[in-house]
Amino acid sequence: MLITCDCQHLKQEVKCNASKAGEGNSKKTLKCDEECARLERNRKLALALNIDPEAHKDDHIPYSTSTLHMFQESVKWAQIQEREFRVFAADEAEKRLRFKPMPPQQRAFLHSLAEDFGFDSESMDPEPHRHVFVFKTPRFVMAPMKTLAECVRIRTAAAVEANSSAIADTQHRLQANNEPFNGFLLTSPRFGLTLEELRSDCSPTLDSAPGLAFDISFLPSEQIVLKAHPATSATTISALSIEAALKALKSPLTFTITAKHLAYSVHLCTLDPSLNVLRRESDSAGNSDGWSRVAAKAAVGPRSAPRQVAVGGKSSFTVLGSKLKDAKRKKEEREKEKEREEDVVEDWEEEVRREEERERERAKGKERLEVVGLENAMGEDHVVGQDGMATEVTTTDPASRTESPGSDSAALGPEHAQQPTLA
Repeated sequence: MLITCDCQHLKQEVKCNASKAGEGNSKKTLKCDEECARLERNRKLALALNIDPEAHKDDHIPYSTSTLHMFQESVKWAQIQEREFRVFAADEAEKRLRFKPMPPQQRAFLHSLAEDFGFDSESMDPEPHRHVFVFKTPRFVMAPMKTLAECVRIRTAAAVEANSSAIADTQHRLQANNEPFNGFLLTSPRFGLTLEELRSDCSPTLDSAPGLAFDISFLPSEQIVLKAHPATSATTISALSIEAALKALKSPLTFTITAKHLAYSVHLCTLDPSLNVLRRESDSAGNSDGWSRVAAKAAVGPRSAPRQVAVGGKSSFTVLGSKLKDAKRKKEEREKEKEREEDVVEDWEEEVRREEERERERAKGKERLEVVGLENAMGEDHVVGQDGMATEVTTTDPASRTESPGSDSAALGPEHAQQPTLA
């Protein structure tokens, strides 16, 4: 049977143990923990603010970008390691977690994930037995509520939404580029210039456009816009007619503005009802000039510069060859490094035991060689005499040499022989 806490957040499976003598665990309940209290506070706050918990989703991602990137490279393996981290985080008695030896890229993922969980991590032992140890520290509070897979989905959805908004913005700009001009934009107006002064100076020129009136306004960017519209509500003028009238009016207006030093330059522009500048004449000119250059370059075709080699100078092919050679060498080094990374022993404990046995055998062989050398040094030396025959000489300590009786007399000859003593 399942027993729960009062808020139904905690669940535990236990045996019933009910009998005629007692009820067993049928009325047993669990005690709510801190997580239950946090969820209850959030529920009350959402109820007070009239927030729908199902509609309100937290898009916060508690993992770093590098962790999510490495997770996407190997999803199944990374999910297994994440499960190990969560089991380790839930067990209050466990203070450290040890992983088996693995390649550097996998160890990098463990270090990054440990940083996101609030653990400390360290790599130990040399290759190919290098492994990761994870430790709990005082900065660890609890495991992240969202899994790596959930954060990847949130990140992907955010990227899709951002891409959609960018596409909509691009379409809006393209649509604005197709709209005709309906006003003038004055850049860098003279300091202290007022709307009344500008209107009085430009009225003779602006009144020359039949059926049009102009609204003059300052923009937050300290620029001035003159938006054209029909003079009366009964007058109907098409947008293309307004654009044609503005183009004819631009030259005399620019002359007036420049002659009286009212502003630096005058541009045709497209304005929306809120006086936001959607398009400028300079933008259209820059775009057309760029496309004209691209079209002209495509029509001419590729050009090849004449080959000139200076006397005593190095040819460019030498540099290209050296670059290709360096690239090939780096590629070979990466392949060798990858092979070394992949050469990881699965049963590393058995490999360590074998390596220790080989070390002991080498130590025993070295001891035997030392013993044999010592015996040879203390043995008999062989020398060659004057007659060419090998004579064996035994090296002994003079202090330990003993004399045999009669040896001196035998060496002195018969004339020095010991005389018999008379009784």
